[in-house]
Amino acid sequence: MIRSQASSMFSDISAEACVETASRPRVSVIIPAFNAAEFIAQTLESVFAQTFPKYEVIVVNDGSPDTTDFEKSLAPYINRLVYLKQENLGPSVARNAGILKAQGEFVAFLDSDDVWESNYLSVQMTTFDESPALDLIYADALLIGEGVPPGLTFMKAAPSKGPVTFESLLCGDCSIITSCVVARKASLLKAGLFDPEFVRSEDLHLWLRVAHSGGSLAYQADVVARHRVHGSSLSADMTRMFKSQIDVFEKLQCELALTAPQTRAVAEAVRRSRAHIEFHRGKQQFESGNYRQAVIALRAANEYYRSPKLRFVLGGLRVAPRVLGLAYRLREAARARHD
Repeated sequence: MIRSQASSMFSDISAEACVETASRPRVSVIIPAFNAAEFIAQTLESVFAQTFPKYEVIVVNDGSPDTTDFEKSLAPYINRLVYLKQENLGPSVARNAGILKAQGEFVAFLDSDDVWESNYLSVQMTTFDESPALDLIYADALLIGEGVPPGLTFMKAAPSKGPVTFESLLCGDCSIITSCVVARKASLLKAGLFDPEFVRSEDLHLWLRVAHSGGSLAYQADVVARHRVHGSSLSADMTRMFKSQIDVFEKLQCELALTAPQTRAVAEAVRRSRAHIEFHRGKQQFESGNYRQAVIALRAANEYYRSPKLRFVLGGLRVAPRVLGLAYRLREAARARHD
């Protein structure tokens, strides 16, 4: 449940900020926060540097254990935003709280450790002005963080190609980064908002439902944000991420009236995610020296991939697993020195 008061100081100032808003914002920027004290100032600075003027900022503290430090970091900005606090109920509930509080016709999502370029909202809203039938637009972001190759963007790692449809989202032809999404509030309400059941892949679940409900989605390749990649992010554990995708796909089968082609596409998405899980499990077993288990997992993955390269690896594991393991470790060591 959303608490009516965060603390006397924060709730009072936030209330004044709402009263002092001279005109209704066109865009409501929603920032869910959990363990966000380290980066929230950078995130907010990027929002308040926007060249597009008609926006409000809603920060939702999702029962964060670092609340004391977080509110210290938030204090310099508190009279410029709406601050909500809730129990730790997950990102879906936090974002929904922000959406329901939002005054804008559009909502823009931003994670508490990501940042926007100063022209972000201007670029996104210009697209809506030029294409008024759109319900959702997303852009590209530079990936930042330890171990990320310089210049790598989200769309280089996960390209979007072709129209954004229910089917293209299912098969991975189009991948949406949440911190680069601006959407019509009414379209999100129509689709049913984020599902509180999910703490991973909750965004994919909503985008699929927006598309299935007849929403018009599009992307632009402009790099107008920076997305932080680090080990504590929910997407860092690939196996859990793919398992959560399977949960999303299976729930779609139950909750949506799918056509026969859509039903086949969902089933194919489940098969693909299961293959990804087996591949990552096989890689982990291989790196741990558990070669027999690696063979079992990689063979299961390759029933879907049909990859000659993976078939070669499986052959090496059967004939000379220790030699292959040594070669792999030497290659990774050389790559680490190069990086």
